[in-house]
Amino acid sequence: MSSHADDIACFHCGQALPAAAADGRWAVTLGSTSHPMCCPGCQSVAQAIISSGNAAYYENRTELPARADGAELVPPELEMIARMEAQGEFAAGAARDGDSEALLSLDGIRCAACVWLIERHVGRMPGVVSAQLNVSTERLALRWNKDQCSLRSILQALRTIGYQAYPFDAARQQAQRRRDRHTLFRQLFVAGLSMMQVMMYAIPVYMAGAGDIEADMHALMRWASLFLTLPAVAYSALPFFKGAWRDLRAGSAGMDVPVALGIAVGFVASVIATVRDVGDVYFDTVTMFIFLLLCSRYLELAARRKSAATLERMHQAFPASAQRLTAYPQSRATEVLASSQLQIGDMILVRPGEAVAADAVVAEGESNIDLSLLSGESRPAACVVGSLVPGGAVNLSQPLVLQVQRESSASTLAVLALLAQQAGAGKPEIARRADRFAASFVKVLLLLVFATFCFWQWYDPSRAWLIAVAVLVVSCPCALSLATPSALAATTDRLLREGVLVAGAHVLETLHRASVIVFDKTGTLTRGRPVLLHCATVAAAGNGMDAATCIRIAAAMEASSTHPLGQALIAAAQASSGAAASTVQVRAECATPGAGLAAQVEGISYRLGTRDFVQGLCRAPLPQALNNDGSSAATQVYLGNEHGWQARFDIADALRPDAAATVQWFQQHGKQVILLSGDRQAVVDVVARRLGIGHAIGERLPQGKLEFVRHLQQNGEVVAMIGDGINDAAVLRAADVSFAMGAGAALAQAHADVVLLKDQLSAFAETAAAASRTMRVMRQNLAWATLYNVVAIPAAAMGLIDPWLCAVGMSASSAIVVCNALRLRGRGRTRTFFTTAAADQTREPHGSAVSAHSA
Repeated sequence: MSSHADDIACFHCGQALPAAAADGRWAVTLGSTSHPMCCPGCQSVAQAIISSGNAAYYENRTELPARADGAELVPPELEMIARMEAQGEFAAGAARDGDSEALLSLDGIRCAACVWLIERHVGRMPGVVSAQLNVSTERLALRWNKDQCSLRSILQALRTIGYQAYPFDAARQQAQRRRDRHTLFRQLFVAGLSMMQVMMYAIPVYMAGAGDIEADMHALMRWASLFLTLPAVAYSALPFFKGAWRDLRAGSAGMDVPVALGIAVGFVASVIATVRDVGDVYFDTVTMFIFLLLCSRYLELAARRKSAATLERMHQAFPASAQRLTAYPQSRATEVLASSQLQIGDMILVRPGEAVAADAVVAEGESNIDLSLLSGESRPAACVVGSLVPGGAVNLSQPLVLQVQRESSASTLAVLALLAQQAGAGKPEIARRADRFAASFVKVLLLLVFATFCFWQWYDPSRAWLIAVAVLVVSCPCALSLATPSALAATTDRLLREGVLVAGAHVLETLHRASVIVFDKTGTLTRGRPVLLHCATVAAAGNGMDAATCIRIAAAMEASSTHPLGQALIAAAQASSGAAASTVQVRAECATPGAGLAAQVEGISYRLGTRDFVQGLCRAPLPQALNNDGSSAATQVYLGNEHGWQARFDIADALRPDAAATVQWFQQHGKQVILLSGDRQAVVDVVARRLGIGHAIGERLPQGKLEFVRHLQQNGEVVAMIGDGINDAAVLRAADVSFAMGAGAALAQAHADVVLLKDQLSAFAETAAAASRTMRVMRQNLAWATLYNVVAIPAAAMGLIDPWLCAVGMSASSAIVVCNALRLRGRGRTRTFFTTAAADQTREPHGSAVSAHSA
């Protein structure tokens, strides 16, 4: 079958291209070739087919499909994708608990009212489990029962209320947003030009005295103002009229309704006055109103894009294709294929400057990689053979050959973007309350406008229209609905840039209310890996080796061991003498489980392990220099040879450098801090004393931790818990808000509401500080929006404010809310405090460490 990729036919349906498509407005890219489309419908279907990894459809089809812009909203090809998605085969969707999931991009999102309308309309459909729209990214996260409804019916429902939806594609959405921005700018330009020209005729009328302007000239100026206002009303105001018509068709009174009604009433009243040559005209007010509202909308659009900037970069940074090595290592021949088609075990080539398409292990080459988009870390990280490279990392210096470990859809960047998208789609309770109030606000406003008009029609008919328009114009329900989502989006974006992935919509609100902070120990307050704290030797008595020699021998004996204590000795040897440990010759090594290692080192018998095990070789009692009374929380490992005792190694799990500052911060802000661990109580007590934690509970298995947290909640406490995200899954899910330490591949197993990607404990407190700032800004926004409407609407109803001043007030109200929220994108003082505290903690003596044993 021909591809129909010529210049006069649509690549998808084969129909002739209309004149509107001659500029390449509708096109899709397949391979390296751009193919023209005849309409947005064909473009949407073709892009969905290619994005889902089914581009082979165009090579194997035997006939052309029907046009996508006809009565059939969803052609057979898109319905095929819906069936694949319901069966768990569609790359852009997933199945959970028998339900289907999809992420759609929407065109036509104007303001927060659109969110309420779409979620309510789609959410009421039979079979739809959830519909959550992120106003910042304009993406709809859907979950539905495939036995009760289909993706086709959902898309049709969206179409009936005036919204175009299509499977999410980053490139397509970016192009659509660019077109929307250009259209909005043209509308703003036309409105501004009309406003300035109309004001040229209005100002002389305002300045002239009675009888200064002749009747014919006055009529001419009115007619000129009418014709100059027409472009603003017919073109620039289209978004408001379309939005109002869409809301009314859906049976709701959205925020575009009073705006469109105010423009229409003012314009119609002015036209009637012009034709009859009786009464006042408001062309200057109408044009100014349209211009100021479009200015506000343009700024709001820019703010929404800025708030979702990091999430957008994630989607755009993920490579659409990869170079697979077809016969590695025999050949370096490559083939280009979609990232979604990569399989586990495939060998891929990543050149400098390219992003890694899936989580993979380096099989050949050494390079530096950029992880800034994944963890917020700006410094490049080195990778060598055997290193795990997460999907989305950017290769910086040398070509790498990697072996795929996970499919593209399960890669680190894909999981990150999905979790961040889910967080942005949800809403905390304070945002839901604001949306419900804003939805009722418009209905009450319309009743108030009608009552106001009736009163003034009785009291002073000459002012009735003007005051009714002023009341319509001055109200600002947008500020109420923007108060919370703008603040949440700004904070979530900033945290994501700093390596804190907020995966739950309720996190900031709940964390701000948390009364109890529960810390796990191992891997959370401590580093989670043993380190050598101290080496005691008998060399001081003149009958043994020095500490450096003992460490080298112990590390050589542990060279092939994977035991955490052995790894601590190896790391200590490398830190003190580089590769010197490798020069020690070890033979006839034998391991005794639970006891230690025995080996021949340069012809001398050695033992490394527990006290009793080593004493079996040394025979002599333990020297006083190596004696320990057991008061230390560290684990003791002994070294001895056929000549006698040589050394005692104290190995322990060290505290994180920012642990003390983090605990102190929460205590200073009135939170009760509890240490909850599965480790021995004696070890837990040592940690608690060093960190100043008054309530420490040890020897709790996962079930015991879960029962403890539930007991706190039953007593009315709001619990925030942080753990390592591995063996604390149950208790993390049970906590009111939970944090997990870790990054990379562990994201897929995380059960927490927040993941600290940079693996720094201080980020926990930084998030809490950001939550407090966010709630403060949200309350400021809600207070301002409420105060503005409470003062401005009665003032307008009493005739104290002219319509043009009402337009200024409404636009300024929304702009103030958005600008106030954008302040949250900047870094606060908390981060500087923890950076300094961490630097100070790094210089702590070894005595700050604790036992490496943990549950």
